[in-house]
Amino acid sequence: MPVIEVENVRKYYGDVRGVDGLSFSVEEGEIYGFLGPNGAGKTTTVKILVKIIKDYEGTVKVFGKDLREWGKDYYNKIGVSFEFPAVYSRLTALENLQFFASFYKRHLDPLEVLKMVGLEKEADQLVSGFSKGMKKKLDLARALLPDPEVLFLDEPLEGLDPASARKIKDLLLEMRENGKTVFLTTHNMYVADELCDRVAFIVEGKIALVDSPGELKVKMGKRLVRVEYVDDNDVKMAEFPLENLGRNEEFLNIIKNHEVRRINTEEPTLEEIFLKVTGRRLV
Repeated sequence: MPVIEVENVRKYYGDVRGVDGLSFSVEEGEIYGFLGPNGAGKTTTVKILVKIIKDYEGTVKVFGKDLREWGKDYYNKIGVSFEFPAVYSRLTALENLQFFASFYKRHLDPLEVLKMVGLEKEADQLVSGFSKGMKKKLDLARALLPDPEVLFLDEPLEGLDPASARKIKDLLLEMRENGKTVFLTTHNMYVADELCDRVAFIVEGKIALVDSPGELKVKMGKRLVRVEYVDDNDVKMAEFPLENLGRNEEFLNIIKNHEVRRINTEEPTLEEIFLKVTGRRLV
């Protein structure tokens, strides 16, 4: 049974569309990327899934139970980190987590959670002195406190330096290995490509396409192999179709008789695939 099931959900703000006819499902233990341009319905969808928006049409089930039937216990099973951190500047990092921990029936050790996101050395520092990236990590730590079964993240790596981003990526991959589910919204196609088991393209309130990044590249790619090689001290490049590559005499001649510098398939990026499928850019 999927962890999240959304069927024909509709939400309008007066005459303004939020989502209309939205349907998708998320499996247990996967990182599910939810991708779309501004105004596509990403924020509305997440607000429905975390019970901020309740006046929607259609059916949403989480953990096999209609979302409308869930009470406060629901928040002991999920974690939420939006794009803009929800932390208190006049408290220290540890005081923030101790305060938020008091809301849960059970929770992880706040100091251990700070260590998970790389903030253990800043535990006793006031958040008012934190950078944007540090506040982002603290907000993620807050979302991790209840040891959630499903983690909802909006642009989780925005504002992070490369080392911090790598640490958070590894943390999310480890959570997936432990059977946790991550629902990720982002504009960063490199993040989605690296982390997500499946990505869903949402446009004008509906899902346009769902598949794994790898399968999308295979289906939407040119199915070409590009070879960069040395010939008479010059670097040259040639392209060959993937079909019957092992019997292509020119290709075989190059790899047998020349120094090959690089060989790779021609793959489109997720952003190129999105543009091809929807006719829209992700900004």
